[in-house]
Amino acid sequence: MNGTSIALSIFLLYWFAVSVLDRKGILEKYNISTFGPLPILMIRTTKGLKLLDVLARPKFYWRNFANLGILLMFAGMIAMFLVIALSDIALYTSFLNKNVPEPGKYNSLRNIFLIPGVNEFIPLTWGVIALIVTLVVHEFSHAILCRVENIRVKSMGILYALVPIGGFAEPDDEQLFGPKEKTERELPLTATIEEIEEWEKEEKLRLENEEARPEESKSDPVVGATRTQRARILAAGVMANFSVAFIALLLFFGPVLGAIAPLSDAMILSVNESSPAYHAGLEKGMIITQINDTNITTAVDMQTYLEKTQPGDTIRVHAVKNDTSSVHDLQVTSSPKDYIGGVLVGGVVSGSPAEAAGIETGMTMIRINNTEMKNISSFVSFMETTKANQTVEVELLPSENYTGNLTEKGTVVFDVQLSSNSQENDRGFLGVIYENRGVMEFPMLGISVWMPQAKLYLEALKQIPSLLTMPAGWIILFGLPIYGFAGEGFRGFSGTIMQFYQPVGWAEPLGIGIFWIANTLLWIGWLNFYVGLFNCLPAVPLDGGHVFKDYTYSLVYRLTRNDSISEKVSNSITASFSMLILFSFVFMIFGPFVGQWI
Repeated sequence: MNGTSIALSIFLLYWFAVSVLDRKGILEKYNISTFGPLPILMIRTTKGLKLLDVLARPKFYWRNFANLGILLMFAGMIAMFLVIALSDIALYTSFLNKNVPEPGKYNSLRNIFLIPGVNEFIPLTWGVIALIVTLVVHEFSHAILCRVENIRVKSMGILYALVPIGGFAEPDDEQLFGPKEKTERELPLTATIEEIEEWEKEEKLRLENEEARPEESKSDPVVGATRTQRARILAAGVMANFSVAFIALLLFFGPVLGAIAPLSDAMILSVNESSPAYHAGLEKGMIITQINDTNITTAVDMQTYLEKTQPGDTIRVHAVKNDTSSVHDLQVTSSPKDYIGGVLVGGVVSGSPAEAAGIETGMTMIRINNTEMKNISSFVSFMETTKANQTVEVELLPSENYTGNLTEKGTVVFDVQLSSNSQENDRGFLGVIYENRGVMEFPMLGISVWMPQAKLYLEALKQIPSLLTMPAGWIILFGLPIYGFAGEGFRGFSGTIMQFYQPVGWAEPLGIGIFWIANTLLWIGWLNFYVGLFNCLPAVPLDGGHVFKDYTYSLVYRLTRNDSISEKVSNSITASFSMLILFSFVFMIFGPFVGQWI
């Protein structure tokens, strides 16, 4: 049975058990209710309500906290609405230009929702931790502000769906949003005779109770929150999310990243099974940190060191994998001077000398004139010595699809007349786009080594806070887990990427624990910010929707001085924005599919 079948079986068992318990009234007996089709269990309790009153005592502080939250909510409201509008305009323009982007992971339905394990960008473990923190601080702040504004909190509790997924606070809705109109229970058209008889008894009993009740106690007025109080309560959740995001990211980009340093940029990508490296115990995924007494920080360091060795020399390689160090003795089998790494042709410039000569994408340059192309550095250095109109002999390994003539060695040789590099100088121009995969071959050891540029990547991460003075900085920061720096996404220090780093300074005693701290802070900060922004949207039932509706009512009332008109206009405007935002999300999700079909 595969993982999908097991997950489906667990879900069906959970759904069946909850359904049975709900029908039998067992859940209601323990003050548990269900919500949604999953279903999600809402486990309520009144314990801890007194703690809210204690936390709510500094009312001046909490009111100012919430007032700032209102301002940030409107800022987030404008920002999110602009992002959605610009995304819709860009997609609509692509329809007009007939270049609709293909459906991909960035507009996949599963990735629209920030659900760990469902959203492919959010790791399950760190995502669940971050989601719980996000929901708890959001709901708890609502509850505290309710008590600050003397609004009753009926219960608090946790949301449970196979595992705890968050918390909630349940304020008195009539006090928060005003009293609801009481409606009589309607009888369904498919009611049985027994249900009709029971309904008649209930109606008769209700009427008798209303007649017997004293007039003054029939309708106790409910004192509701003012619009300002309601705005504070609703904005408190967003403000709490933004505050937690700020603190978490401040710690992540400050002391935590400062305690992480590159280990080595030399990771074994593959090992030849008949090579000295294989027999010495070197494995794929190991990080080479030292050869004999020389520290290795990149694959270039390895190449420099191995150029000094001779066939038959024995070297001692120090490596690390999964935080475990190991030492391996192996013998160099051939001269590194015979090693030709080659430069992979990733593309050919249209109209260039390379295209005219017949050089194709996928070939590998191994020699130009008498200079061996061991790596990209060799190619760049050679081209800097050339002149325009100079003819050079280029030897390449053919691509898989090449059908032309080959030399006795199985290579392809072209005579290429270089053109001018630019108007500023007469340096030669070949027109080859080299592909920098960061991989170097070491046939004398029988391994290939990958250079992921760990040091540059870490430095780029540390530079993000200094870019926040520009809009591009914010885009990089909050697109980091999804896009990363080059579309690869950054999900934290886990998996392969963790291998290239080590704790230093104050974090050294923590070992790999520093990476757990870093991942937790990154995802708590990222998810809190996104949930806070999403709740700013002017769409009911989101917090931003209720605040937007109240302030729209206040603005219209100043113009009309009529409660009924103000209520209708504010409801209509809010409903229009809600539908517009809903259709915008639908358009962004399904637009690319429609575009490809058209």
